[in-house]
Amino acid sequence: MGRLLLAPMEGLVDDVLRDVLTRLGAYDLAVSEFLRVSGSVLPVRSFRRICPELGRGSRTDAGTPVVVQLLGSDPACLADNAAQLVELSPAGIDLNFGCPAPTVNRHGGGATLLADPEQLFRIVAAVRRVVPTVIPFTAKMRLGVRDTARTLDCARALAAGGIVSLVVHARTRDEGYRPPAHWEWVARIKDVVQQPVTANGEVWTTADHARCCAVSGTPDVMLGRGAVADPFLARRIRALAAGQAIDSDRSLDWLLLQPLLASYWQQVCGKVSPRQAPGRLKLWLGSLRRNFVEAEALFIAVRALRGVEEVSRVLRRHGVPVVPAAG
Repeated sequence: MGRLLLAPMEGLVDDVLRDVLTRLGAYDLAVSEFLRVSGSVLPVRSFRRICPELGRGSRTDAGTPVVVQLLGSDPACLADNAAQLVELSPAGIDLNFGCPAPTVNRHGGGATLLADPEQLFRIVAAVRRVVPTVIPFTAKMRLGVRDTARTLDCARALAAGGIVSLVVHARTRDEGYRPPAHWEWVARIKDVVQQPVTANGEVWTTADHARCCAVSGTPDVMLGRGAVADPFLARRIRALAAGQAIDSDRSLDWLLLQPLLASYWQQVCGKVSPRQAPGRLKLWLGSLRRNFVEAEALFIAVRALRGVEEVSRVLRRHGVPVVPAAG
């Protein structure tokens, strides 16, 4: 059984959802949402905002290590910020070369850098110089911008720059999140770099995980949207690897998920404004509908609601043990 990593997903998986998902165990590592670096050294509070786990040993409450991901295009600026981050003793530092968002790419960051392997090398080499070897230094890439013409050159550049491992989201920037993921390209990348390579993209089920490992040739997989849609996915993958049977009836899983939904909701209400909190819950429920009929019913029940208290009342009616507000 290889490693299972929880993917960074900007705007979706923050410290609250990382807390909930890692409570179910089974993850070897989680990666934070990216912290955008541009033009100056960010204050310590910026690193702690994106990764509050830095205040408790760079681990979730369940003990899962959390790597902090940086995004930018200027080698010197990224290196200066990485040096600042090193002082906070993260479980690792990761560089984002895979974000497909237009707002990021317009500023020369994320996946658009895959058009320039030489710049990838300059960035990684600059950051490598300031990150001590005791802190794992990694990167995440896609297969390219529009095509795979420079995929292997990009992987070689990142490896030569000094990363210790590489995650490959097996789609190009322009493919976004459209299936399929081209896992066969992960195998091709493995053939040209010495560092361990982790596959990422389009793993929604235990069967997807098995196919991904077989096609990519790597036992290590990063779970993203599939983990959000099925919080038990990593646990089910490990159970199958251990020769245990897994139940196709998800009703028991839903009962186990209810207190975690309550914890998520209450943490979100404590973190964001009352106006924003319902939207965050609906976003997760929208993903959970893929695997749980109960989530579909709950999503429909809260979809039109905007008030925190009315959402809490509906959650309780659906068996989610939300504690009523004091007074």
